[in-house]
Amino acid sequence: MLAALTAAQKGASVTLLERNQKVGRKLYITGKGRCNLTNDCSVQEVLANIPRNSRFLTSAVTRFPPSEVKALFSSLGVPLKTERGNRVFPQSDRAADIIDALFFALRRQRVSIVQDRAQHILVQEGRVRGVKAEHGTYGCDAAILATGGCSYPLTGSTGDGYEMAGELGHTILPAKPSLIPLIMEGEECPRMQGLSLRNVGLKVKSHKGKLIYQEQGELLFTHFGLSGPLILSASAHMRDFEREHYTVSIDLKPALDEQTLDARLVREFAEQSNRAFHNVLERLVPRLLIPILVERAEIPEETPANSITRSQRRRLLELLKGLNFTVQGPRGVEDAIVTSGGVKVSEVDPHTMESKLVKGLFLAGELLDADGYTGGFNLQIAWATGRAAGEAAADMER
Repeated sequence: MLAALTAAQKGASVTLLERNQKVGRKLYITGKGRCNLTNDCSVQEVLANIPRNSRFLTSAVTRFPPSEVKALFSSLGVPLKTERGNRVFPQSDRAADIIDALFFALRRQRVSIVQDRAQHILVQEGRVRGVKAEHGTYGCDAAILATGGCSYPLTGSTGDGYEMAGELGHTILPAKPSLIPLIMEGEECPRMQGLSLRNVGLKVKSHKGKLIYQEQGELLFTHFGLSGPLILSASAHMRDFEREHYTVSIDLKPALDEQTLDARLVREFAEQSNRAFHNVLERLVPRLLIPILVERAEIPEETPANSITRSQRRRLLELLKGLNFTVQGPRGVEDAIVTSGGVKVSEVDPHTMESKLVKGLFLAGELLDADGYTGGFNLQIAWATGRAAGEAAADMER
């Protein structure tokens, strides 16, 4: 949508092929329906939050940074706000406002929106001449592929762009899930399904004990394992599930060091000396966590608080500061917020997003082998590459 709008604003005659009944369907689910459209930070900070091929994106992000993204949507009549972690949302908390703003801007620029599913890019003598779709063929001097990856296929992202680019000789690196919930071994997580923990610490380590990721934030227990912002961000660092084994450790009391937390436990056990151990835990952790802590601490739940030994208290302390789970693997790519992999970026001009193999073919967004962490960075990639592709394609078309 942004690539089409940009090209039209530069004077090009633009047709947008959309396989769904409405444009922007995938935007509806971003930011839990609120649309975290960018991150209010510097270009350097954006690039630091893109673990894969950030150098390739330097030019595009520099020319269309978060400040310009915010200015664009403000000019389109969408008031914005910035929340924790510099995440930018529409003030209304409605992703539909972002979609509507783009849709009406496309209408004002007389972009022709056609419901059709592109299938092949038509090429003659090494340059784009048209697009063949299910219901027709569309002649053009330039074509922008911005089909997304293959995450959330119900929104239309089913890998069509990979196939079309691959047909023209582009190297397609296998799509792997990124920003993905994690499946945990055992039945403990399902027993805590629905429990959301805020302001907890998370560490991810490899089987050799190497620290892969560390952060503080929010996570969610599910019927299969763990999800939530912390887990999604952590998953972007866990790139080799086939050969590597990972462990996640949750610090339930990150604001307290061990000495301070131990003093808290001593005080709680003293103040509730005649209460059963599992009842004392109610003042320390959410209810669904209590059976897990009781079992792991190996302290009978009816044990009076005044009978808890120092070694038992130590076991509880260690659990509160490091509740460990073994990662079985990621959920399927269809559950990923973004996909890692796609068109090899060395085959694409980083300034214009034009294919180095086919004149007049441009590629943008998640279709490219570049992805970022949660916090608005993946949409920032989409906006920046879409803008670059739209500008360059319009220059060619005129």
